[in-house]
Amino acid sequence: MGLLHHTVMYEVDFPNVACQKATLIKTAKELSALVGDTEGEQLGVTTTFSGEDYKLLGVDLSELSKLSTALKEAGLDNEVPTLFIAEVVLTYMENSRSDALIQWAAEHFSQACFLLYEQMHPEDPFGRVMQQHFSQLNSALHSLSQYPDCEAQQRRFFEKGWTECSVMDMNEFFTCCTPENEQQRVQALEPFDEYEEWHLKCSHYFVLTASKGMEPSWTPLLSSMTVPHHHDPVRMVGSINALVCEVHSETSGLRRYGHHSALIKPNVILTTGGFGEENGQHCRMRNFHVLIKHAGYWKAGCVKKENPDKRWDERLYHTVSCLSSSLALVVGGRTSPCAALGMLWLKFPKTCNDLDPNDNTVELVSLQPAAEPFALRWRHSTTEVIFKGEKYLFMYGGRSAAQPVLGDWYFLHTPEISCTVIPVEGPVPEGRHSHSACSWKGGVLIAGGLGAAEQPLGSVFFLREAEHGFQWQTVETHPPLIPRYSHTAHVHDGKLLLVGGVWLHSFSVPGITVIDLITGLCLDYAINVEHLEWPLMLHNHSSVFLPNEKELLLIGGGGNCFSFGTYLNPKPVSLSLRNILTSH
Repeated sequence: MGLLHHTVMYEVDFPNVACQKATLIKTAKELSALVGDTEGEQLGVTTTFSGEDYKLLGVDLSELSKLSTALKEAGLDNEVPTLFIAEVVLTYMENSRSDALIQWAAEHFSQACFLLYEQMHPEDPFGRVMQQHFSQLNSALHSLSQYPDCEAQQRRFFEKGWTECSVMDMNEFFTCCTPENEQQRVQALEPFDEYEEWHLKCSHYFVLTASKGMEPSWTPLLSSMTVPHHHDPVRMVGSINALVCEVHSETSGLRRYGHHSALIKPNVILTTGGFGEENGQHCRMRNFHVLIKHAGYWKAGCVKKENPDKRWDERLYHTVSCLSSSLALVVGGRTSPCAALGMLWLKFPKTCNDLDPNDNTVELVSLQPAAEPFALRWRHSTTEVIFKGEKYLFMYGGRSAAQPVLGDWYFLHTPEISCTVIPVEGPVPEGRHSHSACSWKGGVLIAGGLGAAEQPLGSVFFLREAEHGFQWQTVETHPPLIPRYSHTAHVHDGKLLLVGGVWLHSFSVPGITVIDLITGLCLDYAINVEHLEWPLMLHNHSSVFLPNEKELLLIGGGGNCFSFGTYLNPKPVSLSLRNILTSH
């Protein structure tokens, strides 16, 4: 782009790596032409390649005297403005050595800028999976223990002699510092549906800029700030213990995400779809699984399909609505982000075999027409509402192969599932997917979700029955609900419970939020995981509320954690909500 005239790049790497890079540059015509191979020039002891504006040095960064000598030998002038770029480099060094390097750069260069990009937040569930990945590669991330967050990294640079320093996580960087047209270009590169993993990955990487001696001062991360920081810790008013729900089972089918779990009868939970582990393989889930509580214990089993030739299509992000104890409607879902699916009936026997969960059946029945255009969506909600004494399913939001966010809705009259026009008044909520929806007082409560700008939403709406139809009402919460998506929700005794999800606050992960629907009081509770031996990832999960026990059962959850591998919560988890539901 012509922006680097009179600029020389010095790349420093381990000697053996630098030699390999030099060989690659010399043997690739387009690379050597790009940097202008000056073959006749005498190379220094540590210089493995010297071009017109590119020098490659083989030095261990922790040996600072050798580094100084090598740079001087290669022609570096430390009085000239110099930018240091360290992209996931320092964290692999012992902290004492990386600290010394940061201080050396501040002391030896009169006009200097430093750009640092690496990991943070090692102790939350995603951070633990990330750390485990690097440990298995025998490449531990040393910085994390001493400098676990943005504030600690900023203090580090101030203490080592830098006069200006600003830092933000990559969610903020993408939103604030990446031009909108570039954001749109990236978002349109390929079909994409891994929003949770994208936001979690970005909340575990930061970009830091520091400078000294620059006139005017160099603070590129502060120049275009348009949205507030997410660094303020969330105020938790208490915690809820998470306990492993011991399940008597020979099946691993509950390890999955993007699935749906529904209480089809008292103490009987059906789990369908999603991506998970079956017979030791990661795959889209073909089988249905049932959890049955008998004599105080949960048993899990694989449900037999009465018509195994009938296609289930291995769908993710669908909904399942129970219309009776023997009938449920599956709406939407997808195979890939290019292929949405339609509707399907699930028919069960009137009675369940409590003693042997594997001895239960389900029949799949297609709707005619199954592929109604309005049903071809995923990450939506389907909730029972009542209008003039008649039951309807209210389908709202989601996304489709053509539209990244949908804001429309349909009323499906039950049981024949006919689309019915019912007038709706009031302020229309912005389009969203991955929100929650709960039946309440004959209407539906919609909370959170991911909006058109791929930013989590913090709004709560109540669609209530009015004289001639329905009406949207905003539910005001105080303090304001922290924006989130990919959570689950339940209503009990005038309180809306939001469970888990993803938000952009780096300091913590969502636990349980309780919203009093009469007063609007909004309280956040952390989930105490000290009794679990593994990270609990509460996104893309399902949850079932057992009102008599005031117990919440969390099933599945997790995802493909960037390049760190797929993580699936290994077992269902039980949360007793008795204390928080009786204390308000």
